[in-house]
Amino acid sequence: MNKKLKTDAVDQLFNAILCLQTREECYTFFEDLCTVNELLSLSQRYEVAAMLRNHKTYLEIAEKTGASTATISRVNRSLNYGNDGYNMVFERLS
Repeated sequence: MNKKLKTDAVDQLFNAILCLQTREECYTFFEDLCTVNELLSLSQRYEVAAMLRNHKTYLEIAEKTGASTATISRVNRSLNYGNDGYNMVFERLS
């Protein structure tokens, strides 16, 4: 875990997220928390990660998601060298 990320404020945010119980509650909270573009960017990264995990090419991913090759590369780096957060979620959802 990135030590710069571990703060009381981030802990409080994650506690707030963990108390959400439904998709509708998530929409309500995240619409207040994030701008539309921020939320769309987060969801795009998640979609890119899923496609990379399914062995799609950068070209296929860019065409389907509109993500730049820089974004795809950044997500790929997280999948390969990150903290396995994406993989943890994908495994739990499968």
